[in-house]
Amino acid sequence: MNNAALQLPIGEDAATTLEQMVRAITSLEGLVGSWDESQRMTVQALKSAIEELNKEAFTRLIRSLKDDPAARARLGQAVTDPLVYGVLRFHGLVKESLPARIERALDEVRPFMATHGGDVELVAVRPPDTVEVRLIGACHGCPASSQTLTEGVEKSIRSHCPEILHIHQVSKGAPEGGTAGNHSVKSGTAAPNGESTVHFISPFAQHAKAGWVEAGDLNEIPEGGITERRVKNRSVLLSKRGGSVSCFDNQCAHLGMPLEMGAVADGVITCSYHGFQYLLATGECLTAPEVQLKVHAVRVTGNRVQVRLEE
Repeated sequence: MNNAALQLPIGEDAATTLEQMVRAITSLEGLVGSWDESQRMTVQALKSAIEELNKEAFTRLIRSLKDDPAARARLGQAVTDPLVYGVLRFHGLVKESLPARIERALDEVRPFMATHGGDVELVAVRPPDTVEVRLIGACHGCPASSQTLTEGVEKSIRSHCPEILHIHQVSKGAPEGGTAGNHSVKSGTAAPNGESTVHFISPFAQHAKAGWVEAGDLNEIPEGGITERRVKNRSVLLSKRGGSVSCFDNQCAHLGMPLEMGAVADGVITCSYHGFQYLLATGECLTAPEVQLKVHAVRVTGNRVQVRLEE
C-alpha cells in the first residue's frame, strides 16, 4: 500500500472525510495483519502507547473545561457529535448513553423471546431511574408476560443499567388479534391421557421442572369465572376459560386490595373497591395499562391444576 492511499481528500464534507479515515485505518489493519508476530507486537505496543497518551490528554482537557460552567456547557454540546462521542467512548471518558445501554440489554433477551414469537420494545426512558417497555408479538397479552418481564427483561436491564430502579410494562389492553398469547402450547382442555399440559409459561422459565404446587381440581374452577386458593400461604385466583387456566395474585395492582369479590363478566374482573378492570386471561389492566396483575405459570395434569409461584 502506498502513501497516496492514506491521503485524505481536502474540502469534502465531514461524512466523506470520516469515511476515508475509517477506510485508511482498516487498510492499515489489514496490512499489519500480514506481518510476522514480532512486527505485529511492536505495532500494537506503539498503538497502545499513543492511545494512552491521547486518553491522558483528553482527560486533562475535559477536567480543565469542566471547571468553567460556560465551557462545560459547550463540552456537553460537543459530545453530541457522533465522532467526538465515539472517540471519547473508546477511551472510556464518557458513558454509553442510557437508551443505547437499554437497547443492548433488550437485544440480549430478544433471541429467547423470538423462539416463542414474542419481542420487546423500548417505549420511553424517563430520567433518572425509570424505563417503560412494551411486550409485543406472542408476549403481548400472554399470562406469562409478567414472568417474562421480571425473569428476562428486568434482569437484563438492571445488569446493564444499575441506575434504573423502576421498569414499567406499558400495554394497550387487549392483545393483538383479541385473544391471549401463549408462550408454550395452544390453549385447550387438559390432556385426556393424563399428560401435563402447561399453559402460558415464560420462555425464561420453560425448562424449570421444580416449584410446581397443587392448586386443586380443574372442575372446581367455574367456567369463565374465578376461584380463590391458598397456595404456600399466598392467596391466588384461578380462572378457567375453555380449559385454559390462568393464575394471578389475589391482589389488585392499584392499591393491593383483594379481588375475589370483584364482579366477573365477559372475561373481565372489576375490583370491588376502586373499579380497576383486568383481563382474566392475561392479567392486563384495562383501566391503567401501565400496571398488570402478577401472573403465575399454570399446568394441568389430568384434572389436577398446579401452579408455580413467581416470587
